[in-house]
Amino acid sequence: MTVWKDTREGRGRAQRMRRLHQTRRGAAPGALRHWDMQLPDPLRLFQEWFAEARDREKSDATAMAVATADAAGRPAVRMVLLKQADARGFVFYTNLDSPKADNLRANPRAELCFHWPVLERQVRVSGQVDAVSDAEADAYFATRPRLSQLGAWASHQSKPMNGRYELEQAVARETVRHGVGPVPRPPFWSGFRVVPAQIEFWQQKPFRHHDRQRFTRIGGVWHHEWLFP
Repeated sequence: MTVWKDTREGRGRAQRMRRLHQTRRGAAPGALRHWDMQLPDPLRLFQEWFAEARDREKSDATAMAVATADAAGRPAVRMVLLKQADARGFVFYTNLDSPKADNLRANPRAELCFHWPVLERQVRVSGQVDAVSDAEADAYFATRPRLSQLGAWASHQSKPMNGRYELEQAVARETVRHGVGPVPRPPFWSGFRVVPAQIEFWQQKPFRHHDRQRFTRIGGVWHHEWLFP
């Protein structure tokens, strides 16, 4: 059994632990935000929060974690960028030969999580996943920077490679192959739409007394409930 001795080292350790706890975000009530949850439409509320995050967050507000599971239920999570959010759902794009795409074909459900630390907020979205149409994917791909378009052709996403030089060689080959003309979308690159069945809004408050409110869509109607933090 370890005995905590009242020595200079022990007192210093205790002081450091107190300082660590005191620096937790939300320790100062004045830095926190609250919101009026009178809006019946969580998609509209998301758009309001998202617009504020894009204005105020220091990092990319479109960044979100995407959690999937394979046919055996093994989970995987990674960060991607939100490219569209509307009444139909939340869209991101990827290589269709990637592990995330394999997971979604085997188990077409996903959960998204946005974290906006400046606003002290997070949003979770879960639901069925559908493939976007070729027309949607083509339209989005055409807006990407040319080097990103070439990279989509060059990268065998998540497959092993023999160092970065192999990727650079592949990009150079695609640059020569496509010349100066438009770069079409690769047939192995497209998007997925998470159709929300449940959306949870989280707002940090002092002493872990956070606000959590969940919207669940049942029969096309959103139902709201408060959750304990």
